[in-house]
Amino acid sequence: MKTLIADKKIAKAALSVQRDEITEHLVYTRLAALCRDPRNAEVLRVIAGEELRHSDYWKDKTGVDVRPNRVKAFFTILLARIFGLTFCLKRMEQNENAAQHTYDALAVRFPEVTKINADESEHERKLLNMLDEERLRYVGSIVLGLNDALTELTGALAGFTLALGGTRLIGLAGIVTGIAAAFSMGASAYLSGRAEGNSRAARSALYTGAAYIITAALLVLPFLLFSNRFAALALTLSIAVFILFIFNYYLAVVKELNFTRRFLEMAFISLGVAALSFGVGFALKGALGVE
Repeated sequence: MKTLIADKKIAKAALSVQRDEITEHLVYTRLAALCRDPRNAEVLRVIAGEELRHSDYWKDKTGVDVRPNRVKAFFTILLARIFGLTFCLKRMEQNENAAQHTYDALAVRFPEVTKINADESEHERKLLNMLDEERLRYVGSIVLGLNDALTELTGALAGFTLALGGTRLIGLAGIVTGIAAAFSMGASAYLSGRAEGNSRAARSALYTGAAYIITAALLVLPFLLFSNRFAALALTLSIAVFILFIFNYYLAVVKELNFTRRFLEMAFISLGVAALSFGVGFALKGALGVE
């Protein structure tokens, strides 16, 4: 594609950045239209306007009218619908940081790019921190329910695998345990919140209980689908690790935390409890003479 920039390498980099900017303008514009919160929608529109100005800057340099990557925009918006605005936008911000070497290369030819990029990145970061998303207000409650379900139920199911007979019986025991524990966790979270004067205690308790029961349902499912209890247990443990991976990745992005450390820590605790419970079940089965 012929541009106003003679250097082909610089021209290619400029066109790439220009396309990214116009694509992000499209993403922010559509997210603003979908956003129900007027305050969040306004923040997104402001960012969309900045991305359009970035794109126009490069259009003046390249002399080319670049179209947005609509496939990328579609999947980015889909990601926002599934994981929420904050996750999607923080991930986009990380991708921009990863492309810093491209901006550095362009800054050799266009020195003003360094300052423009730094100023706009800081402004966008501040705008992103203004976003108010409900699920992030209760992330602590979700962590509490999810972590307890992973720790308690993987341990319980591991113990049941040896202590009980068929997978249906193990699954039934897991369901009863999971439902009882979910109600217990929700009630405890509510009472604790009320005692601390938290006006959102009921909503917090709902998130805790829901996180627990959804996680519990996923962990018990293999015992309802397979007749081999050890195969079911192996799949349950795999699901537990997968849940830990997805949730810790989500937290690492939205809270800008260390993913590897948090994931390994939670995986070690959950699988360690499961291994300990499996051993306890084996010991009790022998001690009590249960066949």
